[in-house]
Amino acid sequence: MEIRDKQFEEKVIEVARVSRTVKGGKRISFRALVIVGDRNGRVGIGLGKANDVSMAIKKAVSTGKKHLQKINFNDVGSIKRETLARFGSAKVLLRPAPEGTSIISGGVVRTIAELSGIKNLVAKSIGSSNKINLAKAAIIGLAEATDGK
Repeated sequence: MEIRDKQFEEKVIEVARVSRTVKGGKRISFRALVIVGDRNGRVGIGLGKANDVSMAIKKAVSTGKKHLQKINFNDVGSIKRETLARFGSAKVLLRPAPEGTSIISGGVVRTIAELSGIKNLVAKSIGSSNKINLAKAAIIGLAEATDGK
């Protein structure tokens, strides 16, 4: 049995039923997208696939913990500068916000910002609404906006 790490929070974003065609018909499996973060500057996304939902989520959490990204934010809990990140055709515009603004964003980007520990952020998703690509674009954007590249 795997012991859950108490310092990380996990949030299931999407569970999709996927199928592939084989000689005897269709094989059904499940794909899970999970965001893992410690609300203190580390966040990761995990994708897992298995024959049942619980195993897919467990695999996704494990993958997310292996691929953690360090996010540095300033003293008001926001990113350092504006950035436009892209992954596939999904684009995410991230803007720093003054203290007291909170996170103004939707869906996946909001979850990633919350679990990374960011308190003030304005974000807009542009282009594709694919949750996986939006999540990857958000991670790229947060890392870019905080590292000084």
